[in-house]
Amino acid sequence: MRAGLGYFGLLLGVMCSGVGVVVLALGIALRDNALLRLGRWFVVGLLGAALLSVVAMEWALLSHDYSIRYVAENNARATPLLFTITGLWAALEGSILLWGLILAGYLAVVVHKFRARATDPLVAWATLTGLVVALFFFLLMVFPANPFRATSGAVPLDGRGPNPLLQNHPLMAFHPPMLYLGYVGFTVPFSFAVAALVTGRFGEGWLADTRRATLVAWGFLTIGIILGAWWSYEVLGWGGYWAWDPVENASLLPWLTGTAFIHSVMVQERRGMLRVWNLSLVIATFCLTILGTFLTRSGIVNSVHSFTQSNIGWWLLGFLFFVAAVGIGLVAWRGDKLRSPGRIDSPISREAAFLANNLVFAGLAFVVLLGTVFPLVAESLNGQQLSVGEPYFDRMTTPLGLALLFLMAAAPALPWRAASGEVLRRRLVAPAWAAAATLVLAVALGARGLGDVLAFGLAAFALTGVARQVWIGVRARRHAHGEAAPLALVRTVRGNPRLYGGLIVHVGVVLIAVALAVSQSYTTKREVHLARNESATVRGYRVTYLGSRTVNTGQKTTVSARVRIHAGGRDLGVYAPAVSTFPNANEGIGTPSVRTGLLGDVYLTLVSSPNERGRVTLGVQITPMALWLWLGGGIMAAGTLVALAPALRRVRRGRRAVDVLDAGPDGAVEPELEVAAR
Repeated sequence: MRAGLGYFGLLLGVMCSGVGVVVLALGIALRDNALLRLGRWFVVGLLGAALLSVVAMEWALLSHDYSIRYVAENNARATPLLFTITGLWAALEGSILLWGLILAGYLAVVVHKFRARATDPLVAWATLTGLVVALFFFLLMVFPANPFRATSGAVPLDGRGPNPLLQNHPLMAFHPPMLYLGYVGFTVPFSFAVAALVTGRFGEGWLADTRRATLVAWGFLTIGIILGAWWSYEVLGWGGYWAWDPVENASLLPWLTGTAFIHSVMVQERRGMLRVWNLSLVIATFCLTILGTFLTRSGIVNSVHSFTQSNIGWWLLGFLFFVAAVGIGLVAWRGDKLRSPGRIDSPISREAAFLANNLVFAGLAFVVLLGTVFPLVAESLNGQQLSVGEPYFDRMTTPLGLALLFLMAAAPALPWRAASGEVLRRRLVAPAWAAAATLVLAVALGARGLGDVLAFGLAAFALTGVARQVWIGVRARRHAHGEAAPLALVRTVRGNPRLYGGLIVHVGVVLIAVALAVSQSYTTKREVHLARNESATVRGYRVTYLGSRTVNTGQKTTVSARVRIHAGGRDLGVYAPAVSTFPNANEGIGTPSVRTGLLGDVYLTLVSSPNERGRVTLGVQITPMALWLWLGGGIMAAGTLVALAPALRRVRRGRRAVDVLDAGPDGAVEPELEVAAR
């Protein structure tokens, strides 16, 4: 019953998306408004079909219906409730089902938002494009990735359970859905970009229509990447958070191009420039989400993040080439009409800095893509296995990352069109002095690596630039309205949430950059062999082994070591690194225990269980500023929420105060003042 209900939902999804495409195409061709209005209802049917299939799968998982092969392979009666529910995305077929549900949800939001413009050809083409994408993924589930396929042979009494790594930490309840909300969300701007190219309306209108959807997708993808790094740090036991694994890179690639698009779209909205570039970025971002799905779910790469082997690789690869060909063909077709009316007047201007920012992001994406895909291409051509490791990525991305830190601070401070020497001096002198002082302080405190020293200095440059912009905006509002500083701060941000939300995101990026530099350069690792009640000291922390214990449950058998940590005269508590053995795993799965601190973490792993003499081997790692990675990610998420908030209605008062407050000798007015004083 559950399998039949779920499969019926998949067939209904194919029907709704397929018929919806035909109805919308006929409506567009015949200019029949009734058909165009009818077409949007197929999106509602698609959402209902996706919900039906997901509910059927969750019902099967919760009721342990092992007549369905997916349930038998990814569920067991001893699996805790949380991981039984998250079993929906524990393997290929279920994760594609989740993709289909999220896509249907995004499309439903689009048709609801633009319900008053259902007969607009731009909206109709965007809906049609989204339904084509949905049709592909529902066909994928009906044929090679059917999650409701019956178990072959006798129905087992119990299932194998999820992959041990997927039932060892609660983060797996959040990381994949957030990542998929980001991946799938980029379908919306892609659909409108295709619609703009087809209809010839490739001005700035489609950007306004998709601005919030793009920010939502980017925000979810950012959270998903941060949660994935946190999961790697908390679960895998190797002490790191990013290993340049191909599947990690697969999520980073669309984030890089999506971030470039979010920046360059401001140039198009303000100056009418970069039309071809922005359309290309949107198409590339969507293509990279399909590539990421291919790398993650095709089984082509061996990765701790890739939990499946499947035969859908050629389907995904074919769809990727189809999307790329359509996108490139449309841009080439409209090439002559995509010429921008604006141009860069000066290399020292905000639009020039944003263009440089975009080129750096594109360079980063190319470096990561080359290091990820080249080994796969080489192996497919000559059968030779190549490995591109951390040294390549670190060497190639570090200078580009430092350039981004500089541009992140400089670009928002520059005026549009051109900047005089006096304007540059007023806007950049404070950040420059802060950067110089930080460089000197960093060297005095013992920083020696060029990359680290530059990272600290550029971080100070960026943070001072952000602080200066906020201070100027608040000052302008206080002078114009006589408000108290806290109220002026809130209303300044609410007056232009897009600007200040972006600045908050920049603060999060700076914190992550500093934490990356510190944690990678100043981490200490040691293995210590201890008997019961014996201690060892690692960089000022004393760890004492108190004994071990073994716990047996139906889900797993866990051996843990109780370890007390002291720092100076302070008792920091008892922690328990462990190794768990699962019924369907040949090797034990380590679970680190982390004492998180504001300045650094003590990261403990159980390298070997107690031997016949009662001695254990513990891995002890002191990681400075690891917490700031997750705090930086949280600040980026908060900044995204601020940027999505509606702006307060602006009133036309206080403008004269702007001109008096900060107009320089050349008449240039700080952009923040124009907004804050209104």
